[in-house]
Amino acid sequence: MRQIWKPFRALYFASLMMLIGSGLLSTYLGLRLAADNVDSLWVGALMAANYFGLVLGGKIGHRLIARVGHIRAYSACAGIVGAAVLGHGLVDWLPAWIFLRVIVGLGMMCQYMVIESWLNEQAEASQRGTVFSGYMIASYLGLVLGQLILVMHPALGLELLMLVALCFALCLVPVALTRRIHPAPLHPAPMEPRFFIKRVPQSLSTVLGAGLIIGSFYGLAPLYASQQGLSTEQVGLFMGSCIFAGLLVQWPLGWLSDRYDRALLIRCFAVILALTALPLAIMQQVPLEVLFVTGFFCSLVMFCLYPLAVAFSNDHVEGDRRVSLTAMLLVTYGVGASIGPLVAGVLMKLFGSHMLYAFFSFFALVLVWRIRPKAVTNLHQVDDAPLHHVAMPDSMSSSPLVACLDPRVDEQVVQDQMQNPINPEPAPEPEPEPETDPPPEDPGAGREQSFTEARP
Repeated sequence: MRQIWKPFRALYFASLMMLIGSGLLSTYLGLRLAADNVDSLWVGALMAANYFGLVLGGKIGHRLIARVGHIRAYSACAGIVGAAVLGHGLVDWLPAWIFLRVIVGLGMMCQYMVIESWLNEQAEASQRGTVFSGYMIASYLGLVLGQLILVMHPALGLELLMLVALCFALCLVPVALTRRIHPAPLHPAPMEPRFFIKRVPQSLSTVLGAGLIIGSFYGLAPLYASQQGLSTEQVGLFMGSCIFAGLLVQWPLGWLSDRYDRALLIRCFAVILALTALPLAIMQQVPLEVLFVTGFFCSLVMFCLYPLAVAFSNDHVEGDRRVSLTAMLLVTYGVGASIGPLVAGVLMKLFGSHMLYAFFSFFALVLVWRIRPKAVTNLHQVDDAPLHHVAMPDSMSSSPLVACLDPRVDEQVVQDQMQNPINPEPAPEPEPEPETDPPPEDPGAGREQSFTEARP
């Protein structure tokens, strides 16, 4: 294991520093606005702007990398993100902060694309699962450490913004000093939204619901905890424990996913989330012990929804379409994560902070209603389904290129794509077919280093 991870330690370090900075920035901004008695709507708008930037960065980042190369694009975006972070300390005008959050999200998406394409370039076929898990651990660990910094430095001064900018400066070092060659160029691929809406509608519904819930959690949970009377140190511990739950649950989830029907698991976890969030949704003031325990178990369940939806959709989509599928899933997630904090912020402003968990419970019930295991016909199921479950990095910390690291993607298709780049003109979109129709012909080739131009 150590010998496999050793060649990738520089890229893991870059990912770790990026996510420390990103996680700390999100919680810091929520707490800073709470200390200034700013409406929860603005806090939600800041997180929505970050996710909008991530979605927008897919298209702009692809063009930037194609024009100047991976190292220059990564260095430029890290510099821009660092400057945008420091801009929060120079300007107090909230609309300017929203613009800066869009810039941060856009720049980070480009950085994710560079790191993931580089990991994919260096990973052997037999190493893909291990390399993928190392990237996921670095992502979650960075988010957790970002919260724990608040425990060691609870003062909400400009020093924390400087520390975030320092993290983005340090993530430049391993990429800028690399002696390895550039990864292969990225090539655009059609996203085919109509095809995926017809083929995997329940997976897309789950991803949209996960985006609504998890986007609201990252943006508004620090504000919720603060309004429950927690100190800055306690908020950091609360957020850190909840995010750590997301990492902790991934391996037991994989065991369950490989042995039981995935649609049924999604519905069961949605029921559990609705019930677990209910005490925090009802109680306006929650004892500290109840808040930490209930918040931890809510997070255990909510962070299961996205990986299960990804695995479920991969069971019904051919290997050469999985990069496009991942792009579709991430765009759907980004739409939900852009809307969720805004809606939850309005509810918290009108009815109180406990409406955040009422929001979670309500959309969990919507998923219970929407996900119907008996409606899955399995007519489009790929060979050997269900495919092996792969633990996914948090959707806040990946791009559509993360599909290239997924060991479920056919390696031979990947190599063919490297040797014969696709025509950048998008392929004609196939005619949509109902779920009960037989599988269509495969119109496209594999896209190992291809990237879907995602439009928000």
